[in-house]
Amino acid sequence: MVKLKYFLTGTLIVVIGVVIALTFFPSEERSVKKRFHLLSEWVSKSPEESAFTLLQKMKDIGGLFLDQCELKASDQSLSGTYTRQEISAYAGSARAHFSRLDLTFHDIRVVFPEKKIASVTLTARLTGRSTNEEQVEEIRELECFLKKIDRKWFFSRIEVIEVLKK
Repeated sequence: MVKLKYFLTGTLIVVIGVVIALTFFPSEERSVKKRFHLLSEWVSKSPEESAFTLLQKMKDIGGLFLDQCELKASDQSLSGTYTRQEISAYAGSARAHFSRLDLTFHDIRVVFPEKKIASVTLTARLTGRSTNEEQVEEIRELECFLKKIDRKWFFSRIEVIEVLKK
């Protein structure tokens, strides 16, 4: 009976230690996925959003990117290297055309080809309603590269993966 008491106490201590470690010291993969969660939250827009919230989200979006971020897409007019200020401005301009907007990420696969570099392949889904009351739904496969600087992950390159159409 005494051994069972010590065993249960020891097991409880180990479980509490694991929970604390996972909560306060998240894995690199969880840290990378958190950046996508933040991007989703800050790009998304509700009809009740205030002007102050809009400005704060635009500032926050820029903070997720390196000073220079490369975008590669089949549309050459979108491809290029952008500063975080340009990304914030383009995001704000694009959001202005929507009364409601939701960005979600699915099938997130994270690999670390080098230390402090993450390669993420995922499906991005953008849905919403334009200010002209048109329904919008876009789904794209993306490959994103993030770099870790000062314990934070920043987007450094985003590439749209072309999917074959029937």
